[in-house]
Amino acid sequence: MDSAHVDDVPTRYSDFAEYEVRGRTPVYLSWARGVAEDSGTSDLIGTLPRIKRQPALFFAAARHAGAPETEDYATFRGFVHDHWAEIERIALTHSTQTNEAKRCAVLLPFLSLLPGPLSLVEMGASAGLCLYPDRYAYRYTVDGGSAHELRPAADPDGAAGRPPVLDCDLRDGVPLPRSLPEVAHRGGVDLAPIDPADPESRAWLHSLIWPGQHEQRGPRLDAALDIASADPPRVLAGDLIERLEDSVAACPAGTTPVVFHTAVLGYLEPPARAEFVRRVTELDCVWISVEGVTLLPDVAAHVPESIRRHKGIFVVAVNGRPLATAHGHGDWVRALDMP
Repeated sequence: MDSAHVDDVPTRYSDFAEYEVRGRTPVYLSWARGVAEDSGTSDLIGTLPRIKRQPALFFAAARHAGAPETEDYATFRGFVHDHWAEIERIALTHSTQTNEAKRCAVLLPFLSLLPGPLSLVEMGASAGLCLYPDRYAYRYTVDGGSAHELRPAADPDGAAGRPPVLDCDLRDGVPLPRSLPEVAHRGGVDLAPIDPADPESRAWLHSLIWPGQHEQRGPRLDAALDIASADPPRVLAGDLIERLEDSVAACPAGTTPVVFHTAVLGYLEPPARAEFVRRVTELDCVWISVEGVTLLPDVAAHVPESIRRHKGIFVVAVNGRPLATAHGHGDWVRALDMP
């Protein structure tokens, strides 16, 4: 969705049900629809700061506190009201820092077109798992046809363990990557960078995985965290606007700096988003954004109206030019027919 700042709780949770979780996680679908129709729980959520009312954070906080993953909304509601103090504490002290390595499968077709070596700079990097596109294995299905695999060179020391395999559908002419990029630098910015080796942080990232998806996403998360733990990225702590220039300045000479972000700018208010766009476009770098379909007005203006109506879709833009739409967690990427 376009913004993580929630004013109207029932409407936001109804939209979350309709556009983000329907057909993907029955548990969250039940919870979101239930909250949307439950004034008592909506009012409780409304006591949180606007940025802390977002469904993904509230539901993860409830599960982190022990909420059962049941489709019975009455049971969930009872748990929330009985354990509100603990849920509130978790929500106030944590953030939605979902770190889905599979988003690299969406980024790779565009990264592979750039001259290397690359210096990757991620905004809202969390544990930095999207900074390792060269360390993961990929299985791409092209327009519903045969699968094509890409694998990294073997780690001679075995320090990072077995790389996860990221499955992704390439649709409507998205170029198939022929090789993995050469990455010379991994850095970025986050308000509260996550140490990929910290057990408590890893547990929180697991709580952010949606119910019913842990069997696939859980092992992938652990494998990616192990890779990052063996070679930690240089993630600066701070505001992404204030530290943008610092993060790019850290890129080694002779490399192509690539500033990218996935599902991050919705956590900024619109004036801050505009300021970020102004600053990043003034830097000597390639800028890749993967954000909600209408979140960046100048990008959205070049996306067909029929696509802009689908609130759960993401748009991949390179230097502000929309090139593709994508699934938020990396299941598919589809080329846009642009003039």
